[in-house]
Amino acid sequence: MNYVCALLVLILFSFSSHAQVSQDSEARNEVSSNGAKDASKRSGKVEIPAEKRNPIRIPKVAAVPTIDGKLDEEIWKQAAVFKDFYQTEPGYNIEPSKPTEVYVAYDEHNLYIGFKCWDDKDKIRATVAKRDNVFSEDNVRLWLDTYNDQRRAYVLGFNPLGIQQDGIYTEGSQQGADFSVDIVMESKGVIQDWGWSVEVKVPFKSLRYSAGKGKLWGFNAARNIDRFNDEFDQWLPDDRDVSGFLVKHGKITGLDEIKSERTLEIVPSVTLSETGRRTRTVTTAQLNANGYHPIFNPTGIQDPGRFVNEPLKQDIGVTLKYTLTPNVTLDAAINPDFAEIEADAPVVTANQRFPIFFQEKRPFFLEGKEIFDSPLQPFYSRTIVDPDFAAKLTGKIGKTSFGFLAASDKAPGNYSEDERTDLRICQSERLTDPGRNCGSIEETLDKNAFFSVLRVKRDIGKNNNVGFFGTARVFPHNRNFVGGFDGSFKLDDRTVMQFQVLGTHSRKFFYDPNQNSATYRSGNGFGYFWSLDYTTDTRGWYIEALGRTSDYRADAGFTRRTGTNQILLANRFSTKSKPKAAIIRANTNQFLRVNFDWQGRSQSAAGGANLNLSLQGNTFMYIEGGLGYERLFEGEFGPRRGTGQTGAFVGGPERSTYQPYYSVNINKTFNKQLSAYGFVGSIFNSFDFDFGAGGSFDRVSPEYLAWKRCYLELGAACQLNYPGLDPGPGWQFDAEVGADYKPTDPLRISLSYTKSRLRRNDTREVAYDTNIFSVRSTYQFSRFMYTRLRIDYDTLRRNVGGQLLFGWNPNPGTAFYIGYNDNFNYNGFSPLTGQLEPRFERNSRTFFIRASYLFRKSF
Repeated sequence: MNYVCALLVLILFSFSSHAQVSQDSEARNEVSSNGAKDASKRSGKVEIPAEKRNPIRIPKVAAVPTIDGKLDEEIWKQAAVFKDFYQTEPGYNIEPSKPTEVYVAYDEHNLYIGFKCWDDKDKIRATVAKRDNVFSEDNVRLWLDTYNDQRRAYVLGFNPLGIQQDGIYTEGSQQGADFSVDIVMESKGVIQDWGWSVEVKVPFKSLRYSAGKGKLWGFNAARNIDRFNDEFDQWLPDDRDVSGFLVKHGKITGLDEIKSERTLEIVPSVTLSETGRRTRTVTTAQLNANGYHPIFNPTGIQDPGRFVNEPLKQDIGVTLKYTLTPNVTLDAAINPDFAEIEADAPVVTANQRFPIFFQEKRPFFLEGKEIFDSPLQPFYSRTIVDPDFAAKLTGKIGKTSFGFLAASDKAPGNYSEDERTDLRICQSERLTDPGRNCGSIEETLDKNAFFSVLRVKRDIGKNNNVGFFGTARVFPHNRNFVGGFDGSFKLDDRTVMQFQVLGTHSRKFFYDPNQNSATYRSGNGFGYFWSLDYTTDTRGWYIEALGRTSDYRADAGFTRRTGTNQILLANRFSTKSKPKAAIIRANTNQFLRVNFDWQGRSQSAAGGANLNLSLQGNTFMYIEGGLGYERLFEGEFGPRRGTGQTGAFVGGPERSTYQPYYSVNINKTFNKQLSAYGFVGSIFNSFDFDFGAGGSFDRVSPEYLAWKRCYLELGAACQLNYPGLDPGPGWQFDAEVGADYKPTDPLRISLSYTKSRLRRNDTREVAYDTNIFSVRSTYQFSRFMYTRLRIDYDTLRRNVGGQLLFGWNPNPGTAFYIGYNDNFNYNGFSPLTGQLEPRFERNSRTFFIRASYLFRKSF
């Protein structure tokens, strides 16, 4: 299991961050210079100044400001002023290094926001950055809890040039803010002799909110000064002895005369592309009969393939958004073009037992995404691969949040031309051989999978909620239904409990290791999650339990493993913040995790401790060490041995080993041009599952190597049978280093190197050794126009992938792209047959032009 301990580190680090929300760069509270004197501890609680405890009334203005970044118009003299901030990181409710003021006003259609940030002009850190990439330099931000429910809030952030970073913050979410959401708004910033200022105009029709007289919105504002150890200043003080983030925000009122509008957004898109790809010249039947194999048939048929340039392809689609009310939105997409302008970063895939999670990036699925999030992840939008139609209704009425999604996905039945050719050949051969089975492709060819998702959440009291989750995925011979309940309860200021229970019903093929076959049958499953989180400034603890039965299936969601239960216990100690000390703050976590199956047999465990240090000079260090344990059963890998049946493993039916491990992670921002990070870790006795790692690394278990030598020497005369899997322990070494360099304001270069290697203890052979080199370079001609180069090289696959892209994106919905994607091997292995190709071979390339335009009409 690759990265078992790294996964545990991530879980615990997420807990640590959740338990110390004040340290999260997307969710920290702010305080004031004058008000800092009033934020002293009284009876263990942070006192909020009287003028900030009451809702702040936002005045309505008649004049419309020119959004030029200069707060020199009459409107700003009428606006509500938020000042006297507090430094909450690295200090704790002390006077900030530099003063900040925020101005807010509104008219019937827009919310107007202004920021004044006093600073030394030549020390301000700001670049012409890409949208949603400004929180690594000086910035300001505010939170708008437009339902005043302390569950979710818009996060609107800006750097000194007014470049935006916007998203949704969801209370209790491990990831904090989701910045994949883009909001239509206008902003501009300017750097002046006294510091910098930003002006913002946010149309109310870009927000989802509760309308009406006397309504309150949750509110907070913040400033981040990068060079002062990532200083974070907030309008309100933080209370680290209170769990949560939005619960500590202030209130604004007076937005009584917003003119509610029904808004229709239509975004037609056109994509023209010309793709060339390698195709087969030999049929599957010929390869099966006499195909090349480096051991079994080294003189067999080889298929170098041929490169075919496909005809020019055009994709025309449209997405629609209709605001039924300020708090209910209908989205629809007809034949949407979801070609990924930004591809997933390459990851280590060798020796992986379980699926890898990738974040959603497609705009349609990001709208209202937070309503569909829950601990067991019964909905994972990337299971909908290539929809030809999708619709979604999301919103909140009163105390009830809801989301309904339906989609038709053509990807499962959209087979390649090579696969269709094989089917035609099979069908023609069946004329003379009626018993010929052509596989499941006949029944699923050009068939769509249908998805439906229902999510409902009901607020109970001030900080509690319960919800229902239901999903369905229907495809020929594969039907899956999921339903269940979840909830979150704040037991007191410091303690939060969450739970989720799900039941699943499936009609599909289930693999039975006792029979070594897949049987088409009905299967019912059960999944559960429960956690208890206690948080104070210097102490915290966390308990978590989760599990899924063997027949648990959530085909519309993400499931890493079934047939397992997990219990996690963690404890935290933290020092008080000391902004001037060498070690500003230290946190240490001690933890124990145990996994076991539904028969009570242990599967894995880990125990250890970590140390998280915030140091001077924008330096952060994370160190962890511990002892793990892993146990493997052959029934999880294939057939279970029994009467007349050989098991999946050679030798005994199970394996187990203890696994000491360590890891060190360092992040450092040197100056406004350069930041870097590094990670190194080792797992001793990490299992090689004996899968092999493609053409570069064959299996290296003792039984396999013995068989291989015998077969190479004697050929068919070899008396040894092809061996089953023989997992064994080895030394796993992982490392990653990277840097971001900004030689000039418009240019940003990112370099990263990832290494993972596993050497078995018994044979001393390397099971896999992968090195991934990545280069990202972006040049911003202006706020909205850029060019980007991406190159990735994976030594395991000996594959290079790259993209050159020119983009113009003035607002969400309106965009123009010209791009070129390329993918090739050098001394690599054919994607068609796996044979070694000692030369340059291109796998595919695509030229594309994509244009879309946002039409927006209010009624």
